[in-house]
Amino acid sequence: MSDNVALVVGARGVIGGNLVHHLEGLGDWQVIGLSRRGGEGSERVRHISVDLLDADDTRAKLAGLTDVTHVFYAAYQDAPTFAGLVEPNQRMLVNALEAIEPVAAGLRHVQLVQGYKVYGAHLGPFKTPAREDDPPHMPPEFNVEQQAFVERAQRGKDWTWSALRPSVVCGFALGIPMNLAMVIAVYATISKHLGVPLRFPGKPGAYRSLIEMTDAGLLAEAMVWAATDPAAANQAYNINNGDLFRWEEMWPRIADYFDLPVAPGLPMSLATVMADKEQVWREITAEHDLAPTPYRDVSSWAFGDAVFSWDYDFIADGSKARRHGFHRYVDTTEMFPRIFDEMRARKIIPPR
Repeated sequence: MSDNVALVVGARGVIGGNLVHHLEGLGDWQVIGLSRRGGEGSERVRHISVDLLDADDTRAKLAGLTDVTHVFYAAYQDAPTFAGLVEPNQRMLVNALEAIEPVAAGLRHVQLVQGYKVYGAHLGPFKTPAREDDPPHMPPEFNVEQQAFVERAQRGKDWTWSALRPSVVCGFALGIPMNLAMVIAVYATISKHLGVPLRFPGKPGAYRSLIEMTDAGLLAEAMVWAATDPAAANQAYNINNGDLFRWEEMWPRIADYFDLPVAPGLPMSLATVMADKEQVWREITAEHDLAPTPYRDVSSWAFGDAVFSWDYDFIADGSKARRHGFHRYVDTTEMFPRIFDEMRARKIIPPR
């Protein structure tokens, strides 16, 4: 048995799922994945289905996890408003930590995954590049509330904490509300099936503004680094690929991958114009003998609308992590086709 036992909270999302895969590949970790849906385990991974909003269920399911050494918290509960995100997301974290801390005597680290919402990036143009010590914005903000709770809980304890702040996280995952790579792939696939060019659906200003991404595999590496390197203890870190781009440069590359022409952008709500495309998706699935994936599991249209509405720079300074010892980076122009290739290999989208 490994001395490192990870409790990955939110193990079926794009962040948690890629972390589970990364930890399993390292060979010196045992992994316990928590999610509402559960999952299939392996020699080093076991999954537990739990309702983190239910304190009793959480305590009962986590009561026997006495060997956990590291908690990686990547769970997320969506809500219609930003203020509405606070209560359920805070409750899930509190339930999880208050259930595991009393039973895991060897707990060494608790890690949060946040995002640029900490800097108010979701509210409008914000100070860029954002840095970890930037002053807070007007509350409420659930990421800030979660970090404050963990910092309070850690006082006087032997375990340490960290908070990682990725940009838009891109990787393979199904059935989650925030998956930009899936949005783009399915939008392009349906565009091709209907014989229309790939038009950028966002605001004109978003097409020209600077933005950056965070590869899910890169984030998984950073999560392990921050959870195990003493130099990273009790710190927050921006984690991004390390390069910047504008959609006006990236969009034609994406269109070329899908063998599609590019036409002038047309601002439109994907949540609206793609709402009636479920039958089209079924036709594509049948025509290309794809895996029978429900349309709801591949359509994160509201998230796509959010990202493509950012008509201001969306960037943060990632140099603090490099100064403290994490030096990995990812070429975003290579990231997108790699993720699309994985979707094709898993028969989620058609072959070329």
